[in-house]
Amino acid sequence: MKPPKPLHKGATVGILSTARKISIPEVEAAIELLHSWDLKVVLGTTIDLEAHQFAGDDAARIENFQQFLDDDTIDAIWCARGGYGTIRMIDSIDFSRFVQQPKWIIGYSDVTVLHSKAQQLRFESLHATMPINVPKNSEASLESLRNVLFGESLHYTIPAVTYNKKGVASGELIGGNLSMLYSMLGSNLSLHTNGKVLFLEDLDEYLYHVDRMLMNLKRNGYFDNLAGLIVGGMTDMHDNTIPFGKNAHEIILDITSEYNFPICFNFPAGHLDDNRALIFGRKVTLEVDSEVQLSFSKCSRLRST
Repeated sequence: MKPPKPLHKGATVGILSTARKISIPEVEAAIELLHSWDLKVVLGTTIDLEAHQFAGDDAARIENFQQFLDDDTIDAIWCARGGYGTIRMIDSIDFSRFVQQPKWIIGYSDVTVLHSKAQQLRFESLHATMPINVPKNSEASLESLRNVLFGESLHYTIPAVTYNKKGVASGELIGGNLSMLYSMLGSNLSLHTNGKVLFLEDLDEYLYHVDRMLMNLKRNGYFDNLAGLIVGGMTDMHDNTIPFGKNAHEIILDITSEYNFPICFNFPAGHLDDNRALIFGRKVTLEVDSEVQLSFSKCSRLRST
């Protein structure tokens, strides 16, 4: 995987929305944060634009993302929020300029669509918090974002939990939101997981549907030759009046029981205030034991000047 160039002081970050609508006041904290890092900010035309629940209609969101993708003065694209809508525009985007001049694409949740596209093109992308979340994010979450953007090293040590499955795995880190990965199965954006470390997270789902989505991933071979699995926030899960009988962690363990790869639960990434940055496409080493270590290989690109 090829990494985009690290940012430098005075670099420009473009903030836009590929999905749900968002107002200017809702991104002000993120603007202040970027300014505190000595970065410039350009707001996209989709900020404060409204078409029902979307940040403008499909054409408007396509135009804004294409503009930022092709603009050499914008060094990174930070998606303002998730929701739903990125999948409606992805097939209309021309990534030819991006391939020549790659830049960080940043976000999570619905932005999983863009991460999957970056994987297809063999470029790294950044699964991290988004502007709408900045006021509630932990300091560690925001610092991890800054570290990646400026090309600094990234390593996490987190406590182990009883559900974990011990072991060591190495491979490219891929994945994102479970619902979005499920929605892309059978398309050209479906992930290739052989020898990879897969990250999954989700929000506001019924437990039976978590089971259904994971069963579909399994039936599509996602776990057959997987090196390791990292489970982030499985946040605000729901159950029916007649209980499903397992929580989200137990569902994952049940569906992956025939495989031998290590599994880490409760990793601080996803729909959480403590949403640590993850470099998708970067080689990682996952060690699951009495504690969990996630180490990212060093970036081969030199820092831009």
